[in-house]
Amino acid sequence: MKFIHPSKARVARFILGAFMCLMLFVSSAVPAFAAGSSQSSLQKGEAKLDKTLEKSQEVLKSPPLSLEDVESRSNKGLNEVQEDADIGQMKRSDNTAQTTSVPEKIERALEKVTGNR
Repeated sequence: MKFIHPSKARVARFILGAFMCLMLFVSSAVPAFAAGSSQSSLQKGEAKLDKTLEKSQEVLKSPPLSLEDVESRSNKGLNEVQEDADIGQMKRSDNTAQTTSVPEKIERALEKVTGNR
């Protein structure tokens, strides 16, 4: 039976350790790359949904709504609490059509790698 020479074992441990360090570094760097792909404006910040907050606080302070009130308010917009407050500022599929989906991003990346444009 052949045994590994001690110097070769030392080299193998060093390579394995270096590989593990590289994997730790890459796995911690991936979220940082993902954060940079956001398409929101850094100067603008999050949308202020003041009307939604006000309506929610009104409902919290008032007594429970009757079934008829809940139905009539929920038919006006998003739900029975918010109705249609700040509906233009909320992100929905119909007002975020200009963004690219994940499959489209993957296709573009593969096209760049393979050179098939």
